Amino acid sequence: MPITEHAVKTDRHTTFYLAAGPESGPLVIFVHGWPELSTSWRHQLPALAALGFRTIAPDMRGYGRSSVYPQHSEYAQECIVRDMIQLLDAVGREKAVWIGHDWGSPVVWNLASHHPDRCHAVASLCVPYYTLERGLDQLLALVDRELYPENEFPAGQWDYMRYYEESFAEATASMDANVSQFVRLLFRKGDPAREGKPAFTATARRSHSFFGTRRLPDLAPDTDVVTEENLSIYVSALERNGFAGPSSWYLNHGANASYAKTAQNNGYLDLPVLFLNAQYDYICECTHSRLAKPMRAYCRQLTEETIQSGHWLAQEKPAEVNAAVVKWLATAVPDVWP
Repeated sequence: MPITEHAVKTDRHTTFYLAAGPESGPLVIFVHGWPELSTSWRHQLPALAALGFRTIAPDMRGYGRSSVYPQHSEYAQECIVRDMIQLLDAVGREKAVWIGHDWGSPVVWNLASHHPDRCHAVASLCVPYYTLERGLDQLLALVDRELYPENEFPAGQWDYMRYYEESFAEATASMDANVSQFVRLLFRKGDPAREGKPAFTATARRSHSFFGTRRLPDLAPDTDVVTEENLSIYVSALERNGFAGPSSWYLNHGANASYAKTAQNNGYLDLPVLFLNAQYDYICECTHSRLAKPMRAYCRQLTEETIQSGHWLAQEKPAEVNAAVVKWLATAVPDVWP
């Protein structure tokens, strides 16, 4: 199933996207996170297209071949949701099934809560509803204080978000200094041996580093997640655009929390929802902590599944992710089945 390249240009924004499948098929839009690209969904686009769905994956604002902006405020969720509504309008569709991962998850959660009329259903990998899209304070309230005592880890595993807020130039400079090394270190499979231990991001501020260490090891690619060819696509895009745009998504917690308060239906989601939990994702840790608890209260048609994977779920365990999504679409959203 061939994957084709497209762009939607409006007065306010350009969105580049990949697409596959019949143009008349039911639409599924995949929304990537930090610091990824449309190609993060390379295993999902053709798999669902082969079943008769029209599949689309955009480069999000600040990434790849989509528009990049100089101001932090231009990466607030309200702007990004508007990009996605314009994409939906441009392809001539009323609704889509939206699937997000990492920072793509707040986007699809906001689409579901602010624009339910534009959604058949939503799915999220790793990031549960009623958390990140409501700002950093919401995340801090759900930190596992047995694993992260407040006196030692005031921001828990979310310390790296505080690091961005307090030392943005320093944080992004170290990423931009050696993009290839940074990305190779980032895209690694889950490690079961780390379960129950603090995430490396919990000491970002005191170590002045996203990874909790100033000296980055020079590792070979983890080919269980990304090939050299995949990595080169990420690296060239991030070298061209820099990390400032992607990382600015982290600097809008106040604006995002205010936007979340304008959700319809008091924030309750009545449409079908799928949540895929990555067991070995120790930042978005939902297996042992309370992080997913608000989602269970606010999603009235919720399907949950845990996959033994690290954070890069769609790339590390594509067969399991595809199977879970297809099963959910067939059983929970039968009206959109091709």
